[in-house]
Amino acid sequence: MEEINKTAKIQFFFRPFSADPKVQVVIFVAFLVMYLTSLGGNAIIAVIVKINHSLHTPMYFFLANLAVLEIFYTSSIAPLALANLLSMGKTPVSITGCGTQMFFFVFLGGVDCVLLAVMAYDRFIAICYPLRYTLIMSWPLCMELMVGSLVLGFLLSLPLTILIFHLPFCNNTEIYHFYCDMPAVMRLACADTHVHQTALYIISFIVLSIPLSVISISYVFIVVAILQIQSAEGHHRAFSTCSSHILVVLLQYGCTSFIYLSPSSSYSPEMDRVVSVVYTFITPILNPLIYSMRNKELKDALRRALSKF
Repeated sequence: MEEINKTAKIQFFFRPFSADPKVQVVIFVAFLVMYLTSLGGNAIIAVIVKINHSLHTPMYFFLANLAVLEIFYTSSIAPLALANLLSMGKTPVSITGCGTQMFFFVFLGGVDCVLLAVMAYDRFIAICYPLRYTLIMSWPLCMELMVGSLVLGFLLSLPLTILIFHLPFCNNTEIYHFYCDMPAVMRLACADTHVHQTALYIISFIVLSIPLSVISISYVFIVVAILQIQSAEGHHRAFSTCSSHILVVLLQYGCTSFIYLSPSSSYSPEMDRVVSVVYTFITPILNPLIYSMRNKELKDALRRALSKF
């Protein structure tokens, strides 16, 4: 009981990127610009889809939800990271605050992974079964898939967060990261974390491999269907629709696999931080850029909206 009480009173601190305050300010400005750009870009996509009835289709429904997810995803990390950059790592976070951040980060990241698989399935139906698309991808099914993604994300996040924060934490309270990431927090525990690391690896493998398998199988069928299209215009349209999604998948799954599926013996805190910057700040910026540049309907809707001002 005394150990639990000590753990409950612990406050964590995040290690600065640099001991030089000027370097910290430069990184702060870079993070702030990326965060605001991410918020603006994803908000624009969500609003454009909402106000354009021509975009009220399953594909854009999932895209708008992905954009909203990205807003909450980066917002679960950015404010605390920015505060710590300015304070040179002296902004404390309670164990409850750290657990809350971890829960929402894992929850939203899990939903993101599942939603990308759902979007691949949607493209599979659209390209392989175009005449039955509206019948199969009905609005009730779209809502069920979206709610199912949220439920799966919740069921992934809650037990992992509880598992990690049942560990005792002692004197070392400096997290070698800019947010409460699971591997970084586990390394501060003053107890054997072998079981926890194994559980994290197994769950991460399942969460990443199953959606990625769905995506891969969907795109095998999609490529086969595209190759059977006779017209060059049909080829271009189909590839243009899918290539943006593939780019986002490669970025998201590549970075998360590197962090959570690498052997613990090869764990590098510094490399972990660098790769985490990619999928917490850079990927949410690239998503709206990739989708808007590769999608003619979205670009046209954006032009029409801008022409009104």
